[in-house]
Amino acid sequence: MSKEKTSFVYVTYIRSTPEKVFEAIMKPEVARRYWGHENVSDWKPGSTWQHVRDNEQRTVNIVGKVLEVSPPTRLVISWASPAEAANPDSYSRVTFDVAPYDGMVRLTVTHDELEVGSGMAKGVTQGWPVVLSSLKSLLETGQGIDVFAKPKEA
Repeated sequence: MSKEKTSFVYVTYIRSTPEKVFEAIMKPEVARRYWGHENVSDWKPGSTWQHVRDNEQRTVNIVGKVLEVSPPTRLVISWASPAEAANPDSYSRVTFDVAPYDGMVRLTVTHDELEVGSGMAKGVTQGWPVVLSSLKSLLETGQGIDVFAKPKEA
């Protein structure tokens, strides 16, 4: 019996160009500035990609494959924890849709095929909003935000 799946959709508007937004997702040296990680791949359909933490250990936090790439408008990747990478059922999918919008860019990130109640589903609901806020800040001001910051206890 297959497990129940869920998806999350995040939309943000960024004062930038589709090319710069797409580059920020794919280029390791840009992604590290707003995500604290590098997205590493040759970005060809079927190729592997890794989400590598920008630390001394170069920890690989997420792995997957490039499913579709159409610069500068669409990127689709599979997404799994390295510990679960051998299990095909553990993969979810992330789609980045980049569209011009009245002198800006509308970035829609859809993370789907997530198992309801899983640690991954919980992580992405907390992670994507801060990552996309940091991306927006970087492209609009030149500086990302601290994606590892924790809320202060009241």
